Amino acid sequence: MNTSHKVVVVTGASQGIGAEVVKAFRKLDYRIVATARSIKPTDDANILTIAGDIGDPATARRVISEGVARFGRIDTLVNNAGIYIGKPFTEHTADDYAAVMNVNVAGFYYITQLAIAEMEKHSSGHVVSVTSSAADVAMSGVYTVLAALTKGGLNAATKSLAIEYGSKGIRVNAVAPGIIKTPMHAPDTYEALGAFHPLGRMGEMSDIANAILFLDAAPFITGEILHVDGGQSAGR
Repeated sequence: MNTSHKVVVVTGASQGIGAEVVKAFRKLDYRIVATARSIKPTDDANILTIAGDIGDPATARRVISEGVARFGRIDTLVNNAGIYIGKPFTEHTADDYAAVMNVNVAGFYYITQLAIAEMEKHSSGHVVSVTSSAADVAMSGVYTVLAALTKGGLNAATKSLAIEYGSKGIRVNAVAPGIIKTPMHAPDTYEALGAFHPLGRMGEMSDIANAILFLDAAPFITGEILHVDGGQSAGR
């Protein structure tokens, strides 16, 4: 067990923003515990991959316990896992609601609780969650009720946890993206989606990873919701 390097847990790490965050932290020589439903094993001895449903408390327990057993500590948790189901509100099914709540809320709750308990042992740590500007700004024609319900809840929880654990040396922040170029968006939609941002374009996955790295390296910032959304949250 090597405890001389910092250790970050990244959820939703198999693709998109999560995979970009893993790459960004590895460039800084962090040890990484990467989890997602479909994540594959890696030859990199400094990355531990754990497949599972992040909304299941058993998966959260495995991620934290196996991460500590392998690397000796947890310094940072990146709550990146999330899903979006875009439908008119009255067309959402009970299954839609359950799926979004499972990943976006339960997936945050269980692993954050365990990670903070581990961080308390060392009186230091950082939790950063990927939320959404949709929690702050509704847009006509874009169906975001479940995103606003769940990601808005994470923004509120971020501030509550920052106050509760600040005196214990644990910081809690969030990054709220606009619409980002990820595998969920087809290239032929980029121009139309980019028009939702005052800057006139979509964001890059690296924009979100860099924001997370910034918050991780900013020891006097806690309780912050950092909007990385091309000005979307400022208004139109």
